[in-house]
Amino acid sequence: MTRQNVTVGERLLASVGTEQGLAAMLASLREYKAELTEVRPPREELVEGYAALMARAGKARGRALLYPYIGSGLGNGALVELADGSVKWDMICGIGVHFFGHSDEGLIRETVLGSMGDTVMHGNLQSGFEPYEFSEILLEEAGKGSRLEHCFVAASGALVNENALKLCYQKHNAAPRVIVFQDCFMGRTVTMSQIGDAAGNRIGLPLSTLVDYMPFYDEAAAVETGMERQIEIARDHLLAILRRYPNQHSCFVFELVQGEGGFRTAPREFFVALMEVCREHGIAVWVDEIQTFGRTTSMFAYDGLGLGEYVDLVTVGKMTQVCATLFTEAYNPGPGLLSATFTGSGGACKAGSYVLRSLRDGNYYGTDGRIAQHHGAFVAQTEALIAKHPEWFGPIDSGRLSPAPAGLVGGWGGMMRLSPFGGSKEMVGKALRACMEEGVILFSCGHGPYHLRMLPPLGVMKLEDWPRVFACVERGLAKAAGS
Repeated sequence: MTRQNVTVGERLLASVGTEQGLAAMLASLREYKAELTEVRPPREELVEGYAALMARAGKARGRALLYPYIGSGLGNGALVELADGSVKWDMICGIGVHFFGHSDEGLIRETVLGSMGDTVMHGNLQSGFEPYEFSEILLEEAGKGSRLEHCFVAASGALVNENALKLCYQKHNAAPRVIVFQDCFMGRTVTMSQIGDAAGNRIGLPLSTLVDYMPFYDEAAAVETGMERQIEIARDHLLAILRRYPNQHSCFVFELVQGEGGFRTAPREFFVALMEVCREHGIAVWVDEIQTFGRTTSMFAYDGLGLGEYVDLVTVGKMTQVCATLFTEAYNPGPGLLSATFTGSGGACKAGSYVLRSLRDGNYYGTDGRIAQHHGAFVAQTEALIAKHPEWFGPIDSGRLSPAPAGLVGGWGGMMRLSPFGGSKEMVGKALRACMEEGVILFSCGHGPYHLRMLPPLGVMKLEDWPRVFACVERGLAKAAGS
């Protein structure tokens, strides 16, 4: 590198001082995180101060925290230290954000380099190249199995969903209606709260968005009546909606795995049948991959199901650190439709590019990839737990909205579900609290029946960690069952 062909800013990032500073910082990080090797209870001398922190957090936000979780700022892979000195297995990872776990050295290095820019945030008016580098890598991977050509970066999943909706509206002459699956989740803006199928998320909101709900694939019913019958029912339902409101729909939003809805899956043929109807009627096929992206047996779940030829728009987020709307040339908008003061911070954009490269090059995908191996280990541990404690795993009751799944264990890849206590909301809630006390952080999914959900940090987790994790799960379920 010479002074003639680089900027002063580039020289700073490549300087000896920067490299030495990073090396010293990462060496210190490595030393301290090496102390976190197993689950630990809270330290007695920190308990009172931790309670005070929790109270301050609750007062600031106007409501107590859902979980008693405030991090210390340090972890070691799948293990995280809280501010009370306890150490726990993190199997939910910020609802899927921290795929590379806690205190990952490569991620921290890129974040620090990104934060050395002259400003904290990039935006659509003034920006470094970091958001566009992220976009290029993402589009290169997306283009391998689809017609997606363009990418617009934003700071959250709800925002990229809003942007996708605007693209659909504009392309389809403001056709006002949106089709989604029952039990879907889209985010918590005013519009996305109306589209998502959770009544509690729209209490007190004006209902100004026109939404039609489709039944998702009923796996248990398909066992009895056959896959073809379930597909026929769904296709007929969609055609009935389109006859009721001809030429009124701008898009159909597809969750290929229902996230908040219970980690429910469906076969390729189910989606193809519905996407073919959309194609025949000129309705955009929008795949919401904010939770599935990077986590199944392919980087994009639509690739894993061979659906790329149908896809017009895709939204991604969570593990990518910054979020994005991807779209084909046909949905490239006119000027002024998409913009924002912030696309994301320099650190987040650099971290996002690091995540994409790591996923691309890390042997995660395919039937024998790391994600498939971890899912197999999860299933094996869950089945052993069910066999050991069948009293905790009775039949699952159908819920208010969702049909019962066909089995007690499910999901796809790094989206993992187990269903104790018949799917009871009360008992699953007790299990979550008890498991956290015993050293493993989980979350729920489903709207009734309810399930235990894992989105583990498969970027750093080891296969040999699973028995240690399930030892905590077993203790937690035992405590919940005995309460």
